[in-house]
Amino acid sequence: MSSGDESLWMRVIGKYYADNPPLRNLLLLHSRLVADKALAIVDAHPELGADRGFTEEASMLHDIGIFLTDAEPIHCYGKYHYLCHGYLGAELLLKEGLPRHALVAERHTGTGLTLKQILERNLPVPHREMVPVSVEEKIICFADKFFSKTHPEEEKTVEQAEQSLVKFGQEGVLVFRHWCQVFL
Repeated sequence: MSSGDESLWMRVIGKYYADNPPLRNLLLLHSRLVADKALAIVDAHPELGADRGFTEEASMLHDIGIFLTDAEPIHCYGKYHYLCHGYLGAELLLKEGLPRHALVAERHTGTGLTLKQILERNLPVPHREMVPVSVEEKIICFADKFFSKTHPEEEKTVEQAEQSLVKFGQEGVLVFRHWCQVFL
């Protein structure tokens, strides 16, 4: 088993996902895959100085807000646009007393959302910078790009992950390419 404080992330996930076992199982599968990829990066790059325990915990909690969104194919029956799951998850994690974890949740969409992108595209999220800053935020955001919730068992290739970012604009593709150079 992995080294993170499972009681922390299991407690938080259990609190919000007790009444939706299919979504809970999907969230746990997706998050475990993201965590394992993120931890492999941490282990391969000790020079980055990433906090391994925090990386695992935050990976397991980065999508905590999906149940609040409307994405029926993955068992989400909330009222918000799926794009909102990051900031909604951040709000939940702040209530749980996990401010660092909250930043990961808020900043993992695409390669992060700039205030300029949010305003230009009229995205349904708060008007603020939501771009990964810490090394752990960047690693988790990067690892997340390789796994979808619609096909959780299939790891994307670098090319497929990059292609999934095109909708967020060329800036995100360039950030992803830079991360490939640093993390792979």
